[in-house]
Amino acid sequence: MRSVILSHVKSVAAFSFSSNSPVWRMSSGNGTRRKVSQPQHFDDTVDPETLIEIQGIFCKIRTYVKPSGGEWCVPDPNAALKHGAEEHPALQALKASLNGVKNQLSDKNVEVWHQHTNSTNRAGKVIAAVRSAANAEICTQAWCKFFEILGTFDLLPVEALQDGELNTVHLCEAPGAFITALNHYTKTSESARHCDWSWAANTLNPYHEANGSGATIADDRLIANTLPRWFFGSDNTGDVMTQKHLLELQAFVANMRRVDVVTADGSFDCQEKPDEQEALVASLLYCEATAALLLLSPGGSFVLKMFTLYEHSSVCLLYLLSCCFRSVNVFKPATSKSGNSEVYVVCLHYDGKEAVRPLLAKLIRNYGPHLADREALFPNSLVPRSFLRQHEAVCSYFHALQVETITENLRLSEGMSGEQRRRLDYIRDRTAQEYLQRFQVTFLPRSRWVSRNAVTPACCGASAGRPLGQKKQTGSFNERRELQTLSWRQRLQRGCHAAWVQTHCAEASGAGCALEGPLSGCQEDLWHVVVGAALPAVRNSAFCDGGLLTHVNEALLHTAADWTRTPPCDFCRALHPASVLSEVAGLCVDPVEIGKPRRCLVFDSRSAWDACEGQSGDLVLTFPAEPPAPPGGCSTLHDGDPLYQQRLLGCVAFSLQTLSSGDALLLPLSSAFTRVTAAVVLCLHACFRSVTFRCPPPSGGVGAVLVCAGLCPEAAAQLLPVLTDVHSCMSQMLSGEEETGKNPASGGQSQVLQFVPMEQLLTGEVAEFLRTMNREIIRQQLHFLMQS
Repeated sequence: MRSVILSHVKSVAAFSFSSNSPVWRMSSGNGTRRKVSQPQHFDDTVDPETLIEIQGIFCKIRTYVKPSGGEWCVPDPNAALKHGAEEHPALQALKASLNGVKNQLSDKNVEVWHQHTNSTNRAGKVIAAVRSAANAEICTQAWCKFFEILGTFDLLPVEALQDGELNTVHLCEAPGAFITALNHYTKTSESARHCDWSWAANTLNPYHEANGSGATIADDRLIANTLPRWFFGSDNTGDVMTQKHLLELQAFVANMRRVDVVTADGSFDCQEKPDEQEALVASLLYCEATAALLLLSPGGSFVLKMFTLYEHSSVCLLYLLSCCFRSVNVFKPATSKSGNSEVYVVCLHYDGKEAVRPLLAKLIRNYGPHLADREALFPNSLVPRSFLRQHEAVCSYFHALQVETITENLRLSEGMSGEQRRRLDYIRDRTAQEYLQRFQVTFLPRSRWVSRNAVTPACCGASAGRPLGQKKQTGSFNERRELQTLSWRQRLQRGCHAAWVQTHCAEASGAGCALEGPLSGCQEDLWHVVVGAALPAVRNSAFCDGGLLTHVNEALLHTAADWTRTPPCDFCRALHPASVLSEVAGLCVDPVEIGKPRRCLVFDSRSAWDACEGQSGDLVLTFPAEPPAPPGGCSTLHDGDPLYQQRLLGCVAFSLQTLSSGDALLLPLSSAFTRVTAAVVLCLHACFRSVTFRCPPPSGGVGAVLVCAGLCPEAAAQLLPVLTDVHSCMSQMLSGEEETGKNPASGGQSQVLQFVPMEQLLTGEVAEFLRTMNREIIRQQLHFLMQS
C-alpha cells in the first residue's frame, strides 16, 4: 500500500480490519487524535489485498512538506512575469508518457468507452448511494467530490467553527454542487452545525447571451433560486478573468467579516485538445488563485481544481501556494474518475496577504485571460530544488495512478471473466458503503436545502426540460476531429436534428402553443434595468436549445441567403394571412359586445395583409404611419441588436397606448433568444387575453409573428410607464447621451441586457412558450439555409 502524508489530513492513522479495532483520524486544529465512527468492516473471508484496495481508494493524497530552514518563501515580485516559460525534462517525459497512453483511446467511441469505464469505476456506485441515503440537493459527482474533501481535510478553519460564523466564496461554481455539499456538511456535521454560514458565488452567467456554450454551464437549478448571492460583475458576464471583476468581487463580499474558504472549480471545454488541457486552463487557474489570495483572511482555506501538473505554469503556481499556506495537498478524490487528469489542490491555513502583498499587486495589474500565457510567473532559478524534487514525486505518483487505470480499462474492455466481474462489483458495492460510513453521510430534509425558500422550485430554471451541463460528446476523438473539418451543412446532416430540419412545412407552426392571459402578479415594482457589455453575438440563450443555436450560428457565418423570399422554401406551404385574421377575429369576440368592431394593429408589411382585409370580419386593420424597420437580414446577433430591441419595445409601448379594450396586435419577431425580447413577450402576456405565434410570418423572411388578442387596458396602463422608462434608457444609450454607455471592456459600448428579473422569466408558461417558438424559428432558419 502506498504511503500517505497525514499533515492536516483527517486520514486513517493505521489500517485495521478487526471488528474490535477503533479508527483514529488526525486533527490539524490542535494536533491531537479524535475517535470517530468506524468505517465499514468486511467479512473475514475477504482477502487483505481487496480490503487494502478499498481503503486505498480514499487515500490518494500527496502533501508538500516545507523545509525547516525557511527556504521556501515568496519570490521577489521584481522577477515575476518577466521571463519566458521553461520546460522541466522529467515532467515533460511524464506528459509524453501519459499522452502516449491516452492516444490508445483516440479510436474509442466515447459513449461506449464511458459506459465501460463507469462500470469499472470503483466509486461508480457512490452517487446513487448518496442520493438514496442523504436526499442531497444537486447530488452530482462534484457534490460527492467536495463532500469527500470536507471529510478528508480540516477545510473549515478552527477560528470560524469556534466563533460560530463561516463565510465562503465559490468561484466558477455552476451549477452549485460545492455549495449544496457544504450546506449538507454544515447541517449534519457535529463540528459545524451551529455555524452561521454565509456564502457568495461566481460563475459565467448562464443567462448572458454572449457567453459561449463551451464554457457556460446550462444547469441553473440553484442559480435561478439564489440569484442575489451570485456575482456576475458590472458587465453581467460573470467572467472571473476580467480585471475589474476581481475588485468588484472584493466589494461584493465586503459585508463578510472575514472570508474563511475559497473554492475554484473552473475549467474550459478542452475536448478537442485533451492533451493540452493543463496549458489551456493555466490563465484561469492563475486568476482563481489570485482572487483567493486577495479575498482570503489569515487562516483561511483554498481548494483549486487542476489538471496534471507538468507545465512550468503549474510548478510556479504550486510553489507560490506552498509559500502562502502552511499546508498544500494534492488530492484525487475517490469519486473523481481515476482515469482522468483532474486533481484538487487543498491549501490550508493561509498566512495572510502581508507576505505576498507586493507580488499580489503585480498579479492584479497583469490580471486577465492571458495572465499565464505571456511570461512565466517565476524563472526556474527562483524555484528551490527541494520543491522541484517533491513536485516531481507528486507528478510521478498521480501519473502512475492514471496510467494504471487507463491500462486496466483497456485490458478489461477486451473482456472480463465472471470472477473479475464479481470481484469488481463487490468492490464497487463496498466502496459506496465505505463512503457513506467514512464521511458520515446522513439524511437532510428538503426544508434545510439551500434553495428551501426559493421563489420557484429547485427544478425550475432555464435548464428545466432540457439536457444539463456541457455539450455531449459522441463518436471517437478521431471522428470528432474529422467532423471539425466538414462544412456546417455536413455536420448538421450527420447530427440528430437532420431529419427534423429537412422536413418541409405543410402548414404554419404555432397554432397549438398559446399563452392564456392576462398574466397577473408581475410585481413590476421589482423590475430594474440591467446594463452590461454590448452583445457581439448571441451564442447562448436561456430560452432555446444551445446545440440548435450553435448550428444556426455556424450556418449564418458561412452561408449567404435571401431572407426576403416568400415563402423561404419552394416546397414549404406558406402561411396565409386570412387564416391568422380569422383566428384573431374569433379571439376578439366579446360575448357582451357581439358585433362591435375590434381594431388590429399590424406592425408588418401592408402589402402582405391588404388583400385579406375584407375577410377579417369585424376586425379593422390598422398600420402604423411609420412602421419600424425590420432587423437587417439575419446574423448571429439575432434579436440581440440594441437598435432592434429599442424599436421592438417602441412598438409595444405604442400599441399599449393606442389600442382599446379587446383589440388585437400582430407583431413580427425575429426571435426571442435574449432576456430583453423574452421580457417583451412576458409583457404582452400580461396585457392580452391570448398570445400565440405563427412561423414563418405571412410577409416572408424568417422569424415569427406574435398574435396577441383581447387587450386588457388596466394591465396595459400599469406596465406602460415601466416600458416607457426602459425604452427611454435604450434610446439614450444608443444616442450616446448617457455616461453608462461608455464601457471600455466592450469596445466602449453597453446595452440593456434585462429589465424583468430572471425569476419571473423562468417561471410559469412563458419560458416553455419561448422555447417552443425559438425552436421552430431555428428549424425554419436551418431549413432555409440547407436549401441555399
